[in-house]
Amino acid sequence: MLRSSHSPHSVSAADLRPSYLAAGIAAACVFALYLVTLAPTSALWDASEYIAAAYVLGIPHPPGNPFFVLVGNVAAHLPLPGTTPAMRVNMLAALSSAVAAGMWFLVTERVLAGWLPRRWQRITGGALAALVGATAFTVWNQSVVNEKVYTVSLALFAIVSWLVVRWCDDPDAPMADRLLVLAAFLVGLGYANHPAGLLPVPALGIAVLARRPRTLLRWRLLLACGAALVLGLTPFATQPIRAAYHPAINEGEPTACTDGFAWRCTLSAETWQRFRANVDREQYGKPPLLERQAPLTAQVAMWWMYFEWQWLRDAYVEHPTLQTALAVAFLALGVLGGWAHWRRDRRSFWFFGPLVLTLSLGLVIYLNFRYGWSQAPALGGSVPREVRDRDYFFLWSFSSWSVWVALGIVVCWRALARRLAPDGDLARRRPWLLAAPLLLVALVPLLGNRTQAPRWRETLAPDFAHDLLNSVEPYGILITAGDNDTFPLWYAQEVEGVRRDVTVAVTSLLNTDWYARGLLRRPVYEYDADSGPAIYRDTRWPRPTRPVLALSIPEADAIPPYVRLTEPQLFREGRVEALVDPRNLRYGALERADLLVLRMIRDNAGTRAVHFSSTMGDYPDRLGLGPWLVTQGLARRLAGDSLPPSRDMIEIPGQGVMDVARTRALWDDVFRGPEAIVRRGEWVDRASSGIALNYVIGGATLGIALGLRGDTAAARTAIERARRVADASRTSDLVRLDALLPPPALPSDAPPRGEVPVRQPPTDAP
Repeated sequence: MLRSSHSPHSVSAADLRPSYLAAGIAAACVFALYLVTLAPTSALWDASEYIAAAYVLGIPHPPGNPFFVLVGNVAAHLPLPGTTPAMRVNMLAALSSAVAAGMWFLVTERVLAGWLPRRWQRITGGALAALVGATAFTVWNQSVVNEKVYTVSLALFAIVSWLVVRWCDDPDAPMADRLLVLAAFLVGLGYANHPAGLLPVPALGIAVLARRPRTLLRWRLLLACGAALVLGLTPFATQPIRAAYHPAINEGEPTACTDGFAWRCTLSAETWQRFRANVDREQYGKPPLLERQAPLTAQVAMWWMYFEWQWLRDAYVEHPTLQTALAVAFLALGVLGGWAHWRRDRRSFWFFGPLVLTLSLGLVIYLNFRYGWSQAPALGGSVPREVRDRDYFFLWSFSSWSVWVALGIVVCWRALARRLAPDGDLARRRPWLLAAPLLLVALVPLLGNRTQAPRWRETLAPDFAHDLLNSVEPYGILITAGDNDTFPLWYAQEVEGVRRDVTVAVTSLLNTDWYARGLLRRPVYEYDADSGPAIYRDTRWPRPTRPVLALSIPEADAIPPYVRLTEPQLFREGRVEALVDPRNLRYGALERADLLVLRMIRDNAGTRAVHFSSTMGDYPDRLGLGPWLVTQGLARRLAGDSLPPSRDMIEIPGQGVMDVARTRALWDDVFRGPEAIVRRGEWVDRASSGIALNYVIGGATLGIALGLRGDTAAARTAIERARRVADASRTSDLVRLDALLPPPALPSDAPPRGEVPVRQPPTDAP
């Protein structure tokens, strides 16, 4: 017989036998919940990049996440009827989080084995952990769309936790060494999935020191664990090999091979240097940990803000007091559960306690974030901020916290049952059942997040990509800025095959050397006129015969990081003349990206139209190109000739010239985004509201143009459509549509509100 620390009863081998069937049922229920609320396609931010990279077996942004790419590629190509590649990769995220829920079930049940006598009681505790952890906002929201690799990491974390908890039971058991070796292998796989895969290692080390320190002297076991760890890292070997074949998504390009795979260039110093730079994320220039990007108190406050979101996602600040009260309650339950864990099962606590600390405070210190996007709004732009909210980085923290929350609920359940039992006797089932309504507290995150976490109506990312790509003329070049105006385009082109003839050029990536090389290698795809917009069918579009840059790879590599200007410079190509003023440029210099954009304009005169995405804000104007731009749809086309005002070319004060005929045709017959926004009915992620705002401003501007040329009824229709998008996305506070309407051309029934400047949508470029 075994006796647990501070255990009120003896623990038999039968007590320690895990309820794998019950855990499997709990995981299946979680998986079913995720499937019901699953995103039907891709989403904004990194989802489109990772789904596309998995589909084409490419390399996403550093460190490249090779294990995820391999597993995601298998998932994307599974022959599941009625599903798309995006849905299948989203299902991988759902399955990963469901597996984690099953593991937390087992961990919780194991902790309860030392102080609850009945298996059904312990199974109830495990179910509580699975329910709370699976419906915490960030966990749920990230599990119904594969936005990043974190759900796969979560599954690996949870499996490692279960293995180490089993090892802590009896470090001298016949299978104990194998548990450690398997855990080491999964840690290696976890690192190949994401560098955070190493986060369980400190807790594992503390558990070994606390339970059996002489394990560290067993060199054969240490050698076996080291070999298993290295074996888990082997997915990294696929990166330089796959990069040598130059897939469509090849970020970082960790290879020296220029003409396909060869051992000579793969096993070279240059490949190793590029591979190391990719894995170490040198591209992002993260400062050292001692150089804090925000005060530690502010970074901890960011974690607390995201912790508040987990139990009631009050996205529109309608119930802030309730949200905070629930967060305090779940924090208290977790602390109570952690205390009970320490008292009742100290063996497993030596691992799980340090793990929780690592995934919360330790993670805060390691990540070293700037102020959160939604944090301390009163400070505004006076402090450096992240480009979006980073709650997904703490997904592991909120998920694992569910174990202690479940233990805390069980402590309260047991205390109430004792009060309801005659003479405090807990041997009977009746007092436990009478106290069972207390367990309903585990439903709080399910009910509190039921409207914000699901993504089953979310289709905007591919719809926006479809609209933006079709705003570009056949074989055109589309200049974009950052993540949200680029990754959906990659997904649409590489997974759904939409407008692959368009070349997307991202200014935030053009500052790297590898991205220009990728543009030079990109094939010229045939334009499919039958599936393209009708407005382009009456024109013959000759297919270009060369890349978008008339450079060799060595010439592209030789372009400097920047060229400082001391006075305005004139850029001339054909009839286009642009005065580049250093006062309008960041740092008073043309960066590498700017030089390449101007080079693309020069190299494609007469062969390809150059368009700037509306998400670019005033970027082309700062290059002096504003007078030569014509708005069509969601893009601004660089016109080679001056365009006198006409019925189709309307100059809008403060907005430039619009091709009204093309823009109206795109809005009326092609665009899907406005309906997608209205169908979704809300916009939880305010950091990406610039996408919705582009539709609002674009629709309102079209209404103005139609009003100026006398089409009052069509103008009202366009304005009303923009108003519906603004209301659905809750961007009405960012732009007041009534202020955009010129009263003489388009009278408004609303009273005048004065002049309100139109705020350009923010870009998502880092």
